[in-house]
Amino acid sequence: MRRLAVVLLVVLAAHPALAQGFLTPEGPVAAAQREHLIRVTMVTMIAVLPVLIGVPLILWRYRRGGRGAYRPGFDFSAPLEIAMWGVPAAIIVLLGTWLWQSTEALDPYEPLGTDPLQVQVIGLNWKWLFLYPDQGIASIGTLAIPAGRPVRLQLTTDTVMQSFMVPALAGQIYAMPGMVSDLNLMASRVGTLTGANTQFNGTGFAGQQVDVQVMTPDDWTAWVQGGTTAPSLDAARYARLGVAGTTAQALQALSLPDSRMHLTAPGLFASVVARYHDGAPLADRDQPGAPGFQPESTP
Repeated sequence: MRRLAVVLLVVLAAHPALAQGFLTPEGPVAAAQREHLIRVTMVTMIAVLPVLIGVPLILWRYRRGGRGAYRPGFDFSAPLEIAMWGVPAAIIVLLGTWLWQSTEALDPYEPLGTDPLQVQVIGLNWKWLFLYPDQGIASIGTLAIPAGRPVRLQLTTDTVMQSFMVPALAGQIYAMPGMVSDLNLMASRVGTLTGANTQFNGTGFAGQQVDVQVMTPDDWTAWVQGGTTAPSLDAARYARLGVAGTTAQALQALSLPDSRMHLTAPGLFASVVARYHDGAPLADRDQPGAPGFQPESTP
């Protein structure tokens, strides 16, 4: 039964739409999610397979075959009642226990190890801005992380609610204005993965994707050093990022050679969160760069 479940999941994972998901994990969190699904599928088959096999047999025996014994006095069978009620009850208890354990083990707020890489994430329309406060750099639409190192993402949004997800690494987590959500993840090997905003928030949300670049520690260090000489992320550039548009449009508008910028204001993330709590006046929503600004036509 376990082999059957694994084969079924492998076939599903071969589909292009599922090629980068927890069925083909690239990190310990997604791998644990996949193992949980396999166990649940195996146990569920205990209840599903008898139905799929038994119903055709009953139809054949008592209708088409006509070989069923006629027993009008039959009204109760203790073994049958125990099987019909006991087995499903045991399955529910077992699945509930596994769900409880997995929920605690895969808590997105729990660190995956010591010395995690700190990354702050700000959701915009329709792009993600990643801040590396300890390294002093930022990137638009690209999350670069070293393989084998725990990563702690702190997420918020400077617009409407969004949902961040990299299926091959971890599950989704919501990002909301004035609030901070945590998502801990880790990539096991070098490669390029895809993340996205899974929360509908406008006509351009489908294009709000993330390129997750998993690098060797040396390559990641070189990537960080290259970002320290990139153009600065000042107030004017951040305001321009607030204009609704894709990552490619933002890079073109800011005339950036790549996604990296030099982070000159380490407190940017905190100021974005605090603005929704302090009652600070916001720019007119019709002004480009203001939170929530959505022009009728994307420039």
